[in-house]
Amino acid sequence: MTRESRLHLRPVVVVLAAVALMAAGAAVTYVTMRRTETPPARAGMVAPANPSAAGPESRTRPANDVIVTLTPEAITRAGIEVQAVSRSSAAGRVRVPGTVQPNAYRTTVVTSLVGGRITRVPVELGQTVRRGQTLAEVYSPELAEVQTRFIASRAELDAHERELRRTERLVEIGAASRQDLERIHAEHTTATTTVQSHRSRLTLLGVSDGQIAKLASGSAMTPTVSIPSPLDGVVTSREANQGMNVDPSAPLFTVADLSTVWIVGDLNERDLSHVRIGSPVIITTASMPGVTREGKVSYIDPQIKAETRTAQLRVEISNPGQQLRLGMYVDMEIREGPESGVQGPQSSPVTVPRGAVQVVGHRSVVYVAVPGQAGQFSQRVIDPGQTIGDTIQVLSGLTAGDVIVTKGSFAVRSEAEKLGARSSSRVGPASAGLVVQ
Repeated sequence: MTRESRLHLRPVVVVLAAVALMAAGAAVTYVTMRRTETPPARAGMVAPANPSAAGPESRTRPANDVIVTLTPEAITRAGIEVQAVSRSSAAGRVRVPGTVQPNAYRTTVVTSLVGGRITRVPVELGQTVRRGQTLAEVYSPELAEVQTRFIASRAELDAHERELRRTERLVEIGAASRQDLERIHAEHTTATTTVQSHRSRLTLLGVSDGQIAKLASGSAMTPTVSIPSPLDGVVTSREANQGMNVDPSAPLFTVADLSTVWIVGDLNERDLSHVRIGSPVIITTASMPGVTREGKVSYIDPQIKAETRTAQLRVEISNPGQQLRLGMYVDMEIREGPESGVQGPQSSPVTVPRGAVQVVGHRSVVYVAVPGQAGQFSQRVIDPGQTIGDTIQVLSGLTAGDVIVTKGSFAVRSEAEKLGARSSSRVGPASAGLVVQ
């Protein structure tokens, strides 16, 4: 290449070199900016503290612990409430509301045994009556007819008896044949059967043996029948009034023995495994503060109500003085296990409300207030036990005195899940914090 050619090419080389240097410089600057650029801060995000600079509490915190920090405004907006955990003496017990009902085995609906018209009603609603006491009197044409037939059949039987004795004497002296005697015997048997039939009919219509005996002796008929009380008790229903026409199918009174009553309630399906026949029950009522009554579960309905997912439960208790009135609301506390197994305060398990427990993945967690740090909540894994009513037993993970979120725990969980997603992509397994405005 000639000298002139080299002179002409030198400016081009210089220009190309300059361009190359400028490109390299831009690349270096771009890489430097990418390495030193700080990601834009997201709203509500707080950079994690330096583990080496953290206090003793942070150094002892588990690596997967999540701390959520909420401002007072956020706490109020989410309706978050906290409560100290304590050992509950009510653990292992089920509370069921109930109502007082009459003992169905000692309650009788009284009807008239005959059709007719009520002529007298000597008892009032709510009155205490004794067994056999007259509740009402009924005039019955049917009863009068049966009494007439009984009297006529009885007279016919007396005639057959006289004829039978006379025929027997005639046969003894040979003045009557054996055939005549047999015929008289057959007629006497028929008459006796007829009398017994009418007598039984009078008994079914409520006529006493003494009244039947008077009829047989020739006394006047009594077409009025008394309706007696079938047991000692209280008249809880009265449908009978003077002058009313009745038939045997019409209920007139209900008499209940209230010396014992039933307490009936609906047991939730989830509590069925904690209650059995014979479980001891403590019964209280708002009408008698401080007064408790004891009983035992006597019946649990084998069928679950599809509408409410409950089974009817029944407790029979004594009712001295009839202080428990029908329809009264009561509260039943059913103890799980035998009476001797009542737990003391130290052996009672820790219990928390159902709403305080959240399920994250395959773990049950609660949110514990960080001591000395207002608005900070730590997610803690627990080992749940039995669910009884609206509480859950905690076998491990909590101790008495821990302050947990009892209401609004779902809101804390939502923020914790947001924090977990962010911290897993930014700061790894180290502890992280989130401030929610």
